[in-house]
This record gives sequence, C-alpha cells and structure tokens, in this order.
Amino acid sequence: MNVLKFGGTSVGSAQNIRKVVEILSVTEKPKIVVLSAMSGVTNLLVSLNQASIDKDLAQITNVLEQLQAKHFEAIEDLFTAENQPETKAQIETFVAALQEIATGGRTLTTYAELVTYGETMLTWMFSRFLDQENVSNVLLNASTFMNVGSVENPNIEAVAEALAPQLAENPSDLYITQGFVCRDERGALATLKRGGSDFSATIIAAAVDAAGVQIWTDIDGLHNNDPRYVQETQPIEHLTYNEAAELAYFGAKILHPQTVAPVIDRDIPVWLKNTFEPSAAGTKISNEYHNRGLKAISAKDGITAIKIKSNRMLGAHGFLRTIFEVFDRHETSIDMITTSEVAISLTIDDTRNLKAIITELSVIAEVTVEEDHSIICIVGENLIADHESYKAFGILNSIPVRMIAYGGSNNNISLLVPTREKINTLQYLNAQLFQLEGAIA
Repeated sequence: MNVLKFGGTSVGSAQNIRKVVEILSVTEKPKIVVLSAMSGVTNLLVSLNQASIDKDLAQITNVLEQLQAKHFEAIEDLFTAENQPETKAQIETFVAALQEIATGGRTLTTYAELVTYGETMLTWMFSRFLDQENVSNVLLNASTFMNVGSVENPNIEAVAEALAPQLAENPSDLYITQGFVCRDERGALATLKRGGSDFSATIIAAAVDAAGVQIWTDIDGLHNNDPRYVQETQPIEHLTYNEAAELAYFGAKILHPQTVAPVIDRDIPVWLKNTFEPSAAGTKISNEYHNRGLKAISAKDGITAIKIKSNRMLGAHGFLRTIFEVFDRHETSIDMITTSEVAISLTIDDTRNLKAIITELSVIAEVTVEEDHSIICIVGENLIADHESYKAFGILNSIPVRMIAYGGSNNNISLLVPTREKINTLQYLNAQLFQLEGAIA
C-alpha cells in the first residue's frame, strides 16, 4: 500500500484534477489518496466561520455562493452533460448543510464542521469523476477513522484499529479520503491545523504500514532556499527525517511541521513531488544518509523575542525553572533560547497568552518584548562539523542579528533577525553557503 497526498493547488481546477488522475493511472497499486480542498476553499470557509460568529447573514450568503460557483465551474468542465445535474445537486446539498451549520447555534465543533467541508466536497466530486472515467475507487470518510486524539502526539494505533476494518470490508486498489480532518481526545470533530493534509497522509501511512508516502504539490521538491525570495535555488534530492523536520518546523512551506513524525520509527520514506512536473525527481525523505553537512535554509516569520533580566541577585537559584514554568502554565512553546548569568532571551510564535506571560514574569524580572522577527534556520546533518558553516557568521557584519542558537542541535544553526531583514539574510546566506562565486557585497 502507498499513500499519495495532493494539495489544494493540485486539485484547484478541472485541468489540475485531470493531471492528478493521470498521475494515479501510472502509480503503483494499491493506494490511498489523501486530498485537500480546492485551492482557496478553506480560506472561504474560514471567512464563513467568522461570518457565523458575527451573525452576518449577507456575508454567509456571499461566501456560500462563491463556494458553489467554484465547484460548479469544475463540474461543468469535468463531467458529461448527463452527469452534471446529479453532481451539482450533491454540491447544493453540501452548501445547504454549510448554511445550516453557519446559521445555527455555535458549538465547540462549529469551526471544525465548517472548515473541513472543503475536503468533503472535493473528495466526493473527485470520486464521482473517477466513476465517470470507469476508474474503480472507494470513498472513505476520514472522520470515521482519524481518531488521532492529541494532534501533537497522534494515536496511530487507534487510527489503524478504525481504518483496517473499512479497508477489509471494501477491497480496492484505490481509496479516496480527506486530509485535514480528525477527531480529538473527546472524539469530537477537529482539524490537524492548516496545511495538515500532509500530516494526515503520514498518519494514515503509519496506520497501514505503507511502503511509502508521496506528497504532491506545485514545486519539484524541497529547495535549498526559499524560491520566493532567492533566485536559482535548487531542489534537494535526499533529506534525512531529522533534516526535513527541522526545515518544516522552521518555515519550509512545502511541508507541514509534523509530517515526518509518524513515519520515522517505521522507516516509511516520504517523497515530495510536483504535480505539474511529475517526471522531476523531487525530494526523498528517509533514514538514508547521502551526504552530511549543509543542505538548506528556511525562514519562520511571526516570531516574538522576549528578553528576561533577573531583578534578583546574580545567579539566583531556580530562576530558569521559574521562567519555564510560566510558559508551561500558559501552554506556550519556546523556539529559540540563549542565556547569560543574569538574563535569558527566548522566542515564541504563539502570542495568544503573551500579556498574561509578561504579567507573571514582571514580578521576578525586567521584561522586554520585540515583535516582527524571523528565525532563519540553516540545516544539514551534522552541520556543526561542516567546515563551511563558519561562513554563515559573516552575516554579523551586515545584518542586525538578535539571537544565535548554535550547538543545541548538530543539525541546525538558527539566527533571529528582524523580519524586515529576512530577505536580505536569505540572499546573503545563499551567496555565502551555496554559490561558488562567493558572498554578495
């Protein structure tokens, strides 16, 4: 069994959906295909949720009309005249259900019920299109088996226990299901957060002990720098799980941060492939070591730096423990940390509880907060032993680096810079570390 995931851009139009079907026709069987919503649909559903909160009936109607129109446009291109009425009628049924949820009373699951409907509509439409093309398939409802419990530590065994009977009762070479959808510790409908369809694919792969996972997007693998800001980046043919995890966590957009976690211990390889250039090699993520040292650079925005200076005596016992307990109480993760004898600097990307955190910390320390920063992450297996890594530190001559984390991981050097300097930093590091011509001035 293989698991293939196609993102929103890959299924964003009738033309692209045909490309996906072509890819499925030449990939190894049997397979489970995990699909995102059509590109732009989840954003519309998030706005529908806000309109529901605001009780804005005009906006609810507007969003529902846009959703129906987008799916109708694809149906008119994909389906024969004979099959269009039934297909459109089902989309209308989905839209009516969305309206009922959006205008009904708010519950703990209203958000998840609304924002996951994009995957429901797309997978139903995709399965029906395969039927029309005489491609045998089985449509699975992810909400009936994605019993992950904790999103941070998904219960693979629970997913496997619920999924196995469905596969056995409906034997097929091709299964279609939804990404992003899951059930939480209470068994309530929930999501794997934005971009979570990658995570869905590897959870399912772990549950069925798949031979491999293919994640199909609109770029030919993970590049050694961000191609949106740096010219002439190159796709990386091979990454270890650790390298991929570091890059994803620190901003590589092609991969959900938790994607590789479910498959590492099971040694299930993950390929990143390009839907629009399927012959491209892409990137293979596995336990294999092809070369050590520098591999890639990524950037994570929305970072807040917090400097905490003790107002007690030098070296006061328990200072660090007290600080960490504050962040733990407010369920706020720390990304980077540097310390001195009397002060600690750290970063967070979740500021929902920042005010309360500062209030508590101010009792024992002087607290300074700096927003609008980015973490630039330089990644490679055993990077700190790479003789070329020293070149990264030349950046101190030209960029106001706020923090440096070096040595905590053998595979990662992290720099904190103001977000306004992010592009300059990425370009500088690219020239220093990847271009033989040397550094830019």
